[in-house]
Amino acid sequence: NMIILKTRREIEIMKKAGSLVAQSHELVRKHIKPGVTTKELDQLVEDFLRSHNAIPTFKGYNGFPFSICASVNEEVVHGFPSNRKLQTGDIISVDIGATFEGYVGDSAKTFLVGDVDEEKRHLVEATKQSFYEGIKFAKAPYRLSDISHAIQQYAESQGLSVVRDYVGHGVGKKMHESPQVPNFGKPNKGPRLQEGMVLAIEPMINAGVYNVKVLENGWTVVTVDGKPSAHYEHTIAITDGEPELLTIV
Repeated sequence: NMIILKTRREIEIMKKAGSLVAQSHELVRKHIKPGVTTKELDQLVEDFLRSHNAIPTFKGYNGFPFSICASVNEEVVHGFPSNRKLQTGDIISVDIGATFEGYVGDSAKTFLVGDVDEEKRHLVEATKQSFYEGIKFAKAPYRLSDISHAIQQYAESQGLSVVRDYVGHGVGKKMHESPQVPNFGKPNKGPRLQEGMVLAIEPMINAGVYNVKVLENGWTVVTVDGKPSAHYEHTIAITDGEPELLTIV
């Protein structure tokens, strides 16, 4: 399972894909309010991406039927958009992939709907911060699991738990490439980070226990204890210095 290093030219194309993902998230942010359905958000993103000559990467991926993953409250990842109306106090993680000129951008954010309680607010903020703690190590001469370890250390220091069953991944022409990027583990393991690696770093963090299960639809992952979960992801490139975020406007 070779790690495919990207040229500067390829990374420039991936930044265009990433920018469309980031713009999609801004669109979602503007539309999230009590009463909106997750299906409406899905349609919004699909229309936006297609109108910008991009393909929603998730649609049809291993049979996934939608353009976004919309995971509400105890749903961890891979939630199906539906006619469910968002309610004040919900949190919703929205995961978006866009393929542009053959390259993929992949990013997830968790949004607050209306007035959200302290437990959920803390969870969402700490999940985002765990990503930033992780990418402090996203550069040479560190190794892949140094990122994983930093994410776990931070999340657990905040009284939260790290999902084990799903991990980040390399990104390129395909959405999932080598290597896998866990959000937990011992430091100083796995490949040494080098310029040209492009990775989707994506902490999935639970307020309760880390155990999860998949619902009958075969996709939607939920916490076993029904407590909320949050997700934060960017596609990043390893450079000769600090990591470069590709999924930003």
